[in-house]
Amino acid sequence: MSAPSKIIIASRESRLAMWQAVHVQGRLSSLNPGAEVVILGMTTKGDQILDRPLAEIGGKGLFIKELEVAMEEGKAHLAVHSMKDVPMVMPEGFVLAAISARENPHDAFVSNKYAGLDELPAGAVVGTSSLRRESILRAKYPQLLIKSLRGNLDTRLRKLDAGEYDAIILAAAGLIRLGLENRIKSVLTAEQSLPAPGQGALGIELVDGDAAMAAVVAPLNDPETAHCVKAERAFSRALGGSCQVPLGGYAIIDNGQLWLRGFVATADGKEMVAGELRGNPADDEALGRELAATLRAQGADAILQKLTHCKPA
Repeated sequence: MSAPSKIIIASRESRLAMWQAVHVQGRLSSLNPGAEVVILGMTTKGDQILDRPLAEIGGKGLFIKELEVAMEEGKAHLAVHSMKDVPMVMPEGFVLAAISARENPHDAFVSNKYAGLDELPAGAVVGTSSLRRESILRAKYPQLLIKSLRGNLDTRLRKLDAGEYDAIILAAAGLIRLGLENRIKSVLTAEQSLPAPGQGALGIELVDGDAAMAAVVAPLNDPETAHCVKAERAFSRALGGSCQVPLGGYAIIDNGQLWLRGFVATADGKEMVAGELRGNPADDEALGRELAATLRAQGADAILQKLTHCKPA
């Protein structure tokens, strides 16, 4: 099957999304020297609505819908996503064809005044867009004031620099990719803040059945990362995990075994159920479902019943 002469990548236009698209563009160009690889920049509804928490306006799918329409209409062949922004259930007609090697998957503490969470005084304002991070912070640091923080990476840093927040929590991967490591005061360990499913990994989305493009992007898949992310996503999916569920899921390959940790909590952090298991990486999705079942047996259902669902966009 010969490679297409032109490959069009759909991407959000934020600086981080474009970095991700350019990164994939470079890899595809080197793998397909005869092909022209171009980027189609787009603004999504998730980028436009910044005055309300994501959970209220329809969730993670708001960041990828327009990109999927472009692929459906033949204007683009593939889309590049940060895996933590991809809904746990893929829309009909689309597939995740490759998951690339992971950047640092952890959360980062960013502040102009303080070196870490433990240094923040009572009443300090911490910004985050994530219910997962909010539940962890409320559970471990009830004296802090947690405020919603939306917008792209540059917007969030600008709000911090303007003094609207004493500290903000961001994904370390995004800061590293944009060369902003110097803004990171400390990287939170998985024990401090269990990452979101897929955090730090990039996913390549295609129209289902596009065999030619599936062959083109196959070399971008990193098997170890893919096993871990599939386990994390299966865990989240089994617990209804999308924008409205404060949930963490994080896997690594440790001594040849897949080690998966996960939790689900109420947004106020007062109720939390957590667990972990190990198994064969080839059983990635089964392990995710198994851990979800374990948490359900420990009371996760009662927590899930208290959570409000996403409002449709």
